[in-house]
Amino acid sequence: MASQAKDGIAEAATSMAAMKLDKKAEKERQKAEKAKKFAEKQANQQARIAAGPKAQKPTDQPELPKYVEQTPPGEKKVLGPLNSPYHSAYIPGVVESAWDAWWAKMGFFEPEFTEDGQNLAPGAFVIPLPPPNVTGALHCGHALGTALEDLLIRWHRMRGFTTLYIPGCDHASISTQSVVEKMLWRRERKTRHDLGREGFVARALEWKDEYHTKINKVLRRLGGSYDWTREAFTMDPQRSEAVIEAFVRLHDEGLIYRANRLVNWCVHLNTTVSNLETDSIDLPGRTLLTIPGYDRKIEFGVLTSFSYPLTNPNTTTTTTETTPETITISTTRLETMLGDVAIAVHPADPRYTHLIGRFARHPFLDRLLPIIADPIADPSFGSGAVKITPAHDAADFAVGVAHGLEVVNILNDDGTMNGNAGRFEGMKRYDVRRVVGEELRRLGLWVGEEANPMTVRVCSKSRDVIEPVVKPQWWMSMKELAGPAMEAVRKGDITIRPETASRSYFQWLENINDWCLSRQLWWGHQIPAYRVGFAAAAAGGLEEEGEVWIVARNEAEAREKAAKRFPGREFSLERDPDVLDTWFSSGLWPFSTLGWPHKTHDMQNLFPNSILESGWDTLFFWIARMIMLSLKLTGQVPFREVYCHSLIRDAQGRKMSKSLGNVLDPVAVMEGISLEALQESLKTGNLDESEYKVASKNQKLSFPNGIPECGADALRFSLISYTTGGGDVNFDIKVMAGYRRFCNKIYQATKYVLGKLPADYVPPSKLAKTGNESLSERWVLHRLDVAARAVHEALEKREFSRSAQAVYRYWYDDVCDVFIETSKAVLQDGSDAAKASAIDTLYAAVEGGLTLTHPFMPFLSEELWQRLPRRQDDSTPSIVKARYPEHRADLDDGDASEKFELVISCAKGIRSLAAEAGIKRDGIGYLACQNAADLALLRTEIGPLKSLIGKVVASLIMLGAAEGKSDLEGCAVFSVSSTTTVYLKSGQTN
Repeated sequence: MASQAKDGIAEAATSMAAMKLDKKAEKERQKAEKAKKFAEKQANQQARIAAGPKAQKPTDQPELPKYVEQTPPGEKKVLGPLNSPYHSAYIPGVVESAWDAWWAKMGFFEPEFTEDGQNLAPGAFVIPLPPPNVTGALHCGHALGTALEDLLIRWHRMRGFTTLYIPGCDHASISTQSVVEKMLWRRERKTRHDLGREGFVARALEWKDEYHTKINKVLRRLGGSYDWTREAFTMDPQRSEAVIEAFVRLHDEGLIYRANRLVNWCVHLNTTVSNLETDSIDLPGRTLLTIPGYDRKIEFGVLTSFSYPLTNPNTTTTTTETTPETITISTTRLETMLGDVAIAVHPADPRYTHLIGRFARHPFLDRLLPIIADPIADPSFGSGAVKITPAHDAADFAVGVAHGLEVVNILNDDGTMNGNAGRFEGMKRYDVRRVVGEELRRLGLWVGEEANPMTVRVCSKSRDVIEPVVKPQWWMSMKELAGPAMEAVRKGDITIRPETASRSYFQWLENINDWCLSRQLWWGHQIPAYRVGFAAAAAGGLEEEGEVWIVARNEAEAREKAAKRFPGREFSLERDPDVLDTWFSSGLWPFSTLGWPHKTHDMQNLFPNSILESGWDTLFFWIARMIMLSLKLTGQVPFREVYCHSLIRDAQGRKMSKSLGNVLDPVAVMEGISLEALQESLKTGNLDESEYKVASKNQKLSFPNGIPECGADALRFSLISYTTGGGDVNFDIKVMAGYRRFCNKIYQATKYVLGKLPADYVPPSKLAKTGNESLSERWVLHRLDVAARAVHEALEKREFSRSAQAVYRYWYDDVCDVFIETSKAVLQDGSDAAKASAIDTLYAAVEGGLTLTHPFMPFLSEELWQRLPRRQDDSTPSIVKARYPEHRADLDDGDASEKFELVISCAKGIRSLAAEAGIKRDGIGYLACQNAADLALLRTEIGPLKSLIGKVVASLIMLGAAEGKSDLEGCAVFSVSSTTTVYLKSGQTN
């Protein structure tokens, strides 16, 4: 009992300090936060560059009607002509339509095996989608996870891995039941008890089916390359079988047991919750809080003092005579005095040593309270005497166990007082707080009250104040499981990123407590435990031994086990009505989705998973438990790597909350939405009137013009660019819009190249240099190689933001700003051989760029790749199956890079001077070079140089070491290098 008590205390009152990072980890977090802010600043800058000046819509052109896709669902998309109104410029809804259904129908997302059923040569790469709750619409945090996970999946698929991205949803016991109960009351003024368990579960299933469909639609809209043939749900038959099997096995091994211990009770939800499902609110002093079930706000942060009358020194437990003497105690929870069973004083407190062993009389109940000596009492706090309420306080519970005190529970499950509260029976707990205070004043026992800083624990779901109560529940012993889980990370079998998350993981597991598995709900996995009942005559003393339970996979097995245990006895079985904590079934997700407990082909070839990507807030709820359960039940780690992404906040850095109106539906970002529609969406939720007013006001301030259509590709690219491995992400819709214009940049660049390809053009069978490439062609192929290498290196290190920046720079800086510009003069005035070479290189630059971009922007890249002519003998049906660009030594051309960078730098120098001087066109440029070789190079590259400079100069004069010094007087000057300088004389100005 003592060990159980200690575990119960720890579960109910785990120190929040155990979950805080140590100082070193905090420093690392701050360092990562700085790096994140720097990278985020760069991403914002790049988004603004991508945005460019906002184009003004011509007033004489009517807005296009909504696009209607003509391709039959599941068929390969019929591409419209690029000169049509819907295809002349990038429109997300047009580009992103039809592709997902075709991808799925073609089976592109199913894992590919060899003929004998083995993984492909590079190996397997598997990611299970962290199953979203079926409680409603997805938010942008889900979009972030999908963007990162699908990036890794598509990247590996294009590199020849056997890949699997497993979709599915979580039944989310507490969340779903809470939402459905709110909906039921709001729409029908009914409670779940009005429907009964079977009827309520049926209603919850209807909710699940409705929102499950919506969730899957959004996941498809985001471009996630999920294998829908393997979709899972945590309460489907396969997962339910896994849950029962796991519970039975763990119980049979003694890891799951039943005990009467202190738990966190949520009155509003009528269920236990774990420490991880509670939040702590620090109060500075007197504070009024809104508590579910009360019309008025309830005051907290107050220390109340009152006196207990003392009995005569010779009083025994059978007499109740009192004296004028009293002992004063202080409490922040006055209503719990009805459950007091003792008063503790410090053994060394001289004020009370003479009272130890005496009794106080309860003013409202027929109960004597012994005065005991215990160090729990702090002589410097309050009166120095402490009331002991074992049934409703974790620390008091420990004192009760140590001193053998009675445990008196005063609360019903609904938060009203039970029969142990005497005449206060039936009253609500905070009403009792007020009434008890009035009664103490009437009896002259009231001493006073004062403001008191304190921490209040509330349920994360309902925001109701948690009540510690003693209840019989099913528990799992965790310390035995925690050791191997820590060792797996220490040995490197699992890598946790970022480092701060790894430190938090160890800190939590080192201080882990037993896990309360029982939840007093109707929606979820009913616990496979059966209570055995006996006829009174045949009980054989079993009633004195307490409850008798049989854990079994089904009732038939339970009867068989009970018959063997109690041969010849007549018994009945009643299944435990409670359900399991949702995280128990979620903890089996990495292997239950692959067929466990059966030895399936997937389990043999695709387990362990490769990576688990999730928000850092699930590290304790879910990730650590998956590791512990997998090691115990399968003997293997569930995945090789954990990546904890940041949480998404709004542009002002506030946590996203429905009640604030700043939760963004990814569909609203992808497809655009008016302010009026945003406001209307608030009315369909579960917000009360006051919350609705706040949310409505915040929406008007944050999105005065609604949200523009950004598309899935821009949303994905933005979220990936935000992910630096540092702190939380401040989600700014302006950044999304900027990357939407970046999508248009890619679209227009590809459209330009397509327009330059001859009608009968067939690209070479493979990308290979002929030796006839110009310097700019060699340079852009080198830049493609540099970008491919940068993306690979960044993704291997999970530096997502850096990988996105590499793609961005390749398209924006290398292809669009430089190579396309230099190609124009060649295609217009070059020789036939030069034109042919430029065409091949333009094709290679765009084809390589699209395959490089595909994991980031799947829709845009597919739409444009399908418009490109295929190389000779290339039958690849989709860019999904195309080969990802790899580093190639034959494209790595440092010589071309160095030489052409000089050309680019000279052009940038002159353009910079023109911008500073406001020169619009017809200026006179000079290029003075002290190095003969560089001068010869620049003279050879005069064509590309002029193309890059543009119309700001009418003439460009090149000067050697001793030429034309007098011509440079009055010129603006820009130093390109130690040997090269550019000059500019004014021409036409703004």
